[in-house]
Amino acid sequence: MAAEPKLSHTAAMILQSIHAGYVYGFSVMEITGLPSGTVYPALRRLEQDGLIRSQWEPPSVAEAGQRPPRKYYKLTRPGRAAIEASQKRYPLLAKLVPPAEVEKP
Repeated sequence: MAAEPKLSHTAAMILQSIHAGYVYGFSVMEITGLPSGTVYPALRRLEQDGLIRSQWEPPSVAEAGQRPPRKYYKLTRPGRAAIEASQKRYPLLAKLVPPAEVEKP
């Protein structure tokens, strides 16, 4: 098996955010304080690398909430391994991103 990827601190924060329950782009931006120009390209890279996967919510859910549809992200098995390795590399990572107080979709 290939070596686990060494994630940048930014990528590790984004993965940790998803792991903590912040499962769509804007919620990741809010909890990390990172701008959209950092978060969305990183989410695309993490998905291309197979560390996360995404799924659009049903349009009816977004319409009921009177907002645009959200793209929800979920860690893959390699993503969970990467976040575990990142937590060892960045010991304060879990403290930087507290668990979400909202329900996951």
